[in-house]
Formats: sequence, C-alpha cells, structure tokens
Amino acid sequence: MLKAGSKAPKIDLLDQNGKRTTLSSFGKKKVLVYFYPKADTPGCTQQSCLLRDVAGEIGRTAIVGISPDSPAKQKKFGDKYALGFPLLSDEDHVVAKAYKVWKEKSMYGRKYMGIERSAFLIDANGVVTHAWYKISPKDTPLKLLEALGK
Repeated sequence: MLKAGSKAPKIDLLDQNGKRTTLSSFGKKKVLVYFYPKADTPGCTQQSCLLRDVAGEIGRTAIVGISPDSPAKQKKFGDKYALGFPLLSDEDHVVAKAYKVWKEKSMYGRKYMGIERSAFLIDANGVVTHAWYKISPKDTPLKLLEALGK
C-alpha cells in the first residue's frame, strides 16, 4: 500500500472529454486523486459533490476522480452534477492496480474485483503526502481540508 513519502504511481488516462491527462498536466499544483467504484451511484455521487463543494476552499490544489467507467459515462456524470474537475477513465484498471485500490470485494456472498474507495494527496513533486484507503464518501473532503490545514 502507498503511504506518505511514496512516489505517486504514474497516471496517463483519458478524461471525460477524451483528453489525455497525467499528473504532470497539473504543473506544480498539489493534486487530490480519488478513486470511486462507479459514476452516478449514491456513494460516488455524494463523494464527488462534496469535493465539488469544497473546491473553492482548497486554493491551487487540483481534484481528479478516477473510476473504471468509460469517458462518455464520466462526462455524463460530471455534467449532471457540474463537478468541474477531471474524471478519468481507468477501464483496464492499470492505475487502480498501481495505487493498490483494485481489490477483491464481496457482496451477498459473491466475490468480484472492484475499486476500494480511496484518496491520495500528491505534492507538486509527485510524492504522496497522504493516503486514505477505504475512505468514506463524506470523509474525503474533510480529510483533504484537514491535510491542507483548512
């Protein structure tokens, strides 16, 4: 698992507009990268909207959401809730695996692979300063604000 001081794994994915996005796309900004299981589901909507709502309080820190959804589904989700930040499509789970959030899950006795809701604050040098695995939707913006001293 990643922890504070770890080098952030590479991100190179398409956003909801089909634009290739990498960590270096954000220049010298801090970046909150959060992973969510599925666009436009209750928990993922709550998490994304709460992050949208604190975006004005986090200065130059960028917010980036990642899920296995297609760019078209990400666009529909982002537009529906006016999220205003990149939503990246990780359909092959390459980035989720690198961040150690692609996990075996279980529901009603059925086992399957999926995203473990997690968030990472990455500094301008590409180093993880905070790693929150199994974070709840409502705690994501609170932990971000706390980490930024807000």
